[in-house]
Amino acid sequence: MANGWTPERRARQAALIRTWRPWEQSTGPRTPEGKAKTASNGDKGGQWKVVRAEVRELGRTVRALLREQRELLGRL
Repeated sequence: MANGWTPERRARQAALIRTWRPWEQSTGPRTPEGKAKTASNGDKGGQWKVVRAEVRELGRTVRALLREQRELLGRL
């Protein structure tokens, strides 16, 4: 293989990892800051980032319009 991992080496490493079982010792993030940071691990931005920004802006617009309507209804 080009990266130096032969099938035998891969099999040996897989067997070693199965004996170590590192996934059983993982605790994940514990602090609120760590949890917030890992919550965005899968976020790559791109198209969905634009869509989320547009949805947020639309939400702001709708809230402003509702606030305005409530004020106008309160004057009647």
